[in-house]
Amino acid sequence: MRVIAITGKGGTGKTAVAGMLIKYLTSGSGTLLAIDADPDSNLPDVLGVKVEKTIGDMREFMLQERDSMPPGTNKETLLESKVYEVLAETPRYDLLVMGRPEGSGCYCFANNLLRGIMDRVLKNYDLTIIDTAAGLEHLSRRIIRDVNELLVVTDGSRRGLQTAERIRELAKSLNLNIGKMHVIANKITPENRMIVEEYARELEMDLVGSVPYDEILERYDLEGRPLMELPDDSKAFQGIKGIAGKMGL
Repeated sequence: MRVIAITGKGGTGKTAVAGMLIKYLTSGSGTLLAIDADPDSNLPDVLGVKVEKTIGDMREFMLQERDSMPPGTNKETLLESKVYEVLAETPRYDLLVMGRPEGSGCYCFANNLLRGIMDRVLKNYDLTIIDTAAGLEHLSRRIIRDVNELLVVTDGSRRGLQTAERIRELAKSLNLNIGKMHVIANKITPENRMIVEEYARELEMDLVGSVPYDEILERYDLEGRPLMELPDDSKAFQGIKGIAGKMGL
């Protein structure tokens, strides 16, 4: 079981990177789970999968029904069955969408049940890719922890790499049990490639690779087309393939 979480500053193309990585991995033979842990929930559109229900809906169900359940109801088993109920299955991978953020009221009860359940779900797959929310909150709240690798997506800006540096320091200070952290430079042009690589060296970042700016990808985004339909010779997809190779995927 290998778990890879993808994060970064908003606007860096984090979800596009996640989608292209999933596209590449579906050509393999192992079992694959994709998790959309971003409340904005764009990964299903990027993958071209329609999702009817989310983990958030099941969490709401447990919160509303908790007090009316018959005595002796195994609430953890019930919630686990609900999690599998919202699992979207495709021929090449499965998808779970975490859904909207917590609203009013205390979700501690359902969240505590979910942590153990999600650990068991992940063990059913050879590889799990998690598309997280942008920024730092999901780290400070310890939502993302115990992952083999954290991929931080940055763009060709100094601010993007500064966010990556803050993520690295926060992960260390909170002891989130992250095995390795890599940085992916996205939307890179010949003009900014050298600058990004030099600044990454200054910050002692593990820049595992870069994804070039791709007109085809931009057109797909503009038209709302799933990135699973990107041609294999797309410059951005070729960049992802190189990064995956370096990571041994």
